[in-house]
Amino acid sequence: MLNSDKVSITNIVKHIRSSERKFKEGNFIGALEDKREVKLILNSKFCNKEIVKQFKKELSSLYSSKFDLINDHKLRLDESQIKKIVNLLEQKSDEKYRKGDFKGAIRALRRSEKYLAN
Repeated sequence: MLNSDKVSITNIVKHIRSSERKFKEGNFIGALEDKREVKLILNSKFCNKEIVKQFKKELSSLYSSKFDLINDHKLRLDESQIKKIVNLLEQKSDEKYRKGDFKGAIRALRRSEKYLAN
């Protein structure tokens, strides 16, 4: 059960960083579980727009790169197209998760977050 105590940017950042650490260590299931926890928090009734804004800012710093093809691609897309791509990647992640392909699932989810980053 999710409560208002869990909905803080500090808690979300903790889960994001934990997920990245687990991903780099090859613990794809653990990384995926952390990402899913963040998604639950963000979709909860306790989460506000300011927390979502800070979440996207954290993603930007996490995924910043000198050579970022997704960021270049985002410049050519409008908000509805980005939303469509994010939904597609999240569906792909869910499908791979159900099939037991945890590495593929976390990769699709990470890619969708790159589209969300500012």
